[in-house]
Amino acid sequence: MTQVNMLDAKTDLSKLVRMLETRQEEVIYLARNGTAVVQMTLIPKQPDRKRIGAAEGKFCIPDEFDAWDKEIEEMFGGAL
Repeated sequence: MTQVNMLDAKTDLSKLVRMLETRQEEVIYLARNGTAVVQMTLIPKQPDRKRIGAAEGKFCIPDEFDAWDKEIEEMFGGAL
């Protein structure tokens, strides 16, 4: 745990972020007049998720799928 004053944090922000990224520190507290008011931590890394194409080959779209559009259009007076 490291605590730095606001002025030092402004001056050394990239250094403080690097300390977090390299795991030299888990938490850095920013202080105003010697009292910690802000806590800096790394944002947890989200796992890479492939969403596009994830269901490829899992289901089939029926050939008459688009035919329903005409039926629904007629329900609403012929115009969507």
